[in-house]
Amino acid sequence: MSSARAPNDAVSRDRYPDALRAGALLVVVFGHWLATLPRLEEGLLVATDHLLVVWAGAGALTWVLQVVPLFVFVSAAVSAEGAQRRLHQGDRQLHWWAGRALGLARPTVTYLAVLAALSLLALVTGGRFLGLLNHSLTIHLWFLMMLLGVQALLPLGVRADNRWGLKAVVALVVIAAGVDLLRAGITAPGQLLSLGERVTASAGGIGWLNVVAVWLLPQQLGIAWRRGRFAGAGAGAGLLLLGLGWLAAAVASGYPLAMVDGRVGDPSNLLPPTLALVGVMWLQVGAVLLFESPARRLLARRPIDRLVTLLGALGMPLYLWHKLAELPAAWVGERLGLPIDAGVPGEAGFWLGRLWWLLLCALMVAPVMVAVVSFEVRRKRGLVQASKTPVILAGGAALLGGILLSLALGAMPGALFGLVGVAAASWLLRVHPQPQLAPSASTDL
Repeated sequence: MSSARAPNDAVSRDRYPDALRAGALLVVVFGHWLATLPRLEEGLLVATDHLLVVWAGAGALTWVLQVVPLFVFVSAAVSAEGAQRRLHQGDRQLHWWAGRALGLARPTVTYLAVLAALSLLALVTGGRFLGLLNHSLTIHLWFLMMLLGVQALLPLGVRADNRWGLKAVVALVVIAAGVDLLRAGITAPGQLLSLGERVTASAGGIGWLNVVAVWLLPQQLGIAWRRGRFAGAGAGAGLLLLGLGWLAAAVASGYPLAMVDGRVGDPSNLLPPTLALVGVMWLQVGAVLLFESPARRLLARRPIDRLVTLLGALGMPLYLWHKLAELPAAWVGERLGLPIDAGVPGEAGFWLGRLWWLLLCALMVAPVMVAVVSFEVRRKRGLVQASKTPVILAGGAALLGGILLSLALGAMPGALFGLVGVAAASWLLRVHPQPQLAPSASTDL
């Protein structure tokens, strides 16, 4: 069995999963900034575009930038043995999930409260920047909702692995394929050549079942990897080739090239998830295996280990707040006359403009992170999560509902309505009154 699956303890912590999450986090942050295209007229910001809307070829970049499956994969690998212990000891998974949900709800309350305050200030002052970035400031919250959903089903994945091993992975792939075949209305073998086109041309309908099947797949793979059911560079190379072939076939059949969405209503591999997205999972899991040995050698160097530790500690705050940095970045870019609007791909200066924009966002996120971390370290820690099933279910519903409202409506008025739901969840998911001593709730992504 690979050392990636050695038990973690207080003496020796496996840094490879931490490094994978840290690397994925950086990819997400810079990918989100890269995708936002400010548009200026006569030196003033008037709109924002999405990179995928103005450049269809950028969809190929999302084969690397869509790292949500990697987060799910690694989270499952880290959490699998704990879930197995809870099953063996008869402890409730719902109680553990309440701690996870509480750990995500508390910092999300802070983020939505700041967005709500900025929204009200913009209403009073007539500020235009917030409106131009309205949905951009909340769209990334969908990941929190999805992650909590799949983690609630973690015991099912552990039981499935106990009983069927890798056959559970195969079953999820078969289910995902079956859903897309039904959605496409395939009635003859020849129609498979246009499967992707037929799938994305139809309404979501039965395709929404793949919200479960597709997103549970990386979780099931993570459990299997943690238990050593597959490992090694050879397996990694095989999965990489499978992923490349899978994606090539998917795009040839008409599935969109991009694995994230540039605009709601366009053909999508995410709303609902499609069979094409599975190809990205093979790529990412293959890369995890292929580069494991050199990555572990690199992690043995103390400076790299410290960087991974730092990024791990900043994971949740950086994910929540990195989009907010686009507001001051846009303001500074406009005031200084920097080329943050570089036109469209192919025009002179486009990538230089992207570099200016990335630099501004990176500079602006630093003071945001200082303020957020300063606030978070002063916050009361070690809250005990709720234990009563009805209360946990109500808190979970409030949390997911609040996030959904923020997603649908953007910063204004979504943050105002979403704040109510997430704040209610933060209150419901903890014991009242709190005992004097308590284990701390996890806030890891």
